[in-house]
Amino acid sequence: MSILVMGTVALDTVKTPHGRKEDLMGGSATHFAISANMFTQVYLAAVVGQDFPEKHLRFLQKKGISLTSLEKKAGCTFRWEGEYHEHDLNTACTLTTQLGVILDCIPRVHPTLKNQKNVFLANYDPDAQLQFLDSLNNPELVGMDTMNLWINTKRKSLRKVLRKANILIVNDAEARDLTEERNLLKAARALRAMGPKLIIIKKGEHGGLFFSKDMISALPAYPLETVKDPTGAGDTFAGAVMGYISRARKINEQIIRRAIAYGTIMSSFNVEGFGASRTAALTRKNLESRLKLFKMFFRF
Repeated sequence: MSILVMGTVALDTVKTPHGRKEDLMGGSATHFAISANMFTQVYLAAVVGQDFPEKHLRFLQKKGISLTSLEKKAGCTFRWEGEYHEHDLNTACTLTTQLGVILDCIPRVHPTLKNQKNVFLANYDPDAQLQFLDSLNNPELVGMDTMNLWINTKRKSLRKVLRKANILIVNDAEARDLTEERNLLKAARALRAMGPKLIIIKKGEHGGLFFSKDMISALPAYPLETVKDPTGAGDTFAGAVMGYISRARKINEQIIRRAIAYGTIMSSFNVEGFGASRTAALTRKNLESRLKLFKMFFRF
């Protein structure tokens, strides 16, 4: 089985207590695709500008990620610059944002992929998410992400996308903002009422929570001594979760628990390096070794 992801492919400039890096390959769809690719075939739908380095495209293709739905348009690639401070590595301070080609261009799916059954709408304008989803022929599993910007500025459009989704993956602040509930149990219940019946709430260094009609599950984060760059950790988490579920071809309690565990481990690798440098070189053996340690840490 495979998965189609729609989102941003970007160039990031990041500053953390561990240094500053310019023009890193980033974007919601990029981090998702690299992570999901550990488990299943990934088709990436995005738009980049003429300035996007060919070496990054070659890297993605070498990883086996399909770029048939990635378009290069006249103009500049979406660029983001952010900074993380030592006292709060969970929150990025955005310094500059240049939308570039994504301001006027919506990712389009290649005609051969219109029947794709598994789809993930990574963080993007909800109007574009909705238009992209409507171009597909009845996908069976739709996962999605969003952010506070869209919650605050395009709530009506976002609610339309939520009604079409099966799985929602958001962080705790986004869950609270979207539902106006401080308690995460109440927030999850409210989110399920909006459409998606499977809710995963990310809590950064404190792990994650899963909610469905019949199940509540929690997993801690993998303990790390050094966090170099949290950028893309949430997208990496979502990629592993959705990639594993797509490969499993079914959803039950055991599959969900294992998918969230893989998401936790993949995101733990992501934050150990700048951009996608750590996950780009990751092997399945590395992943399974850390998962084994994770199980040992929290056995009781």
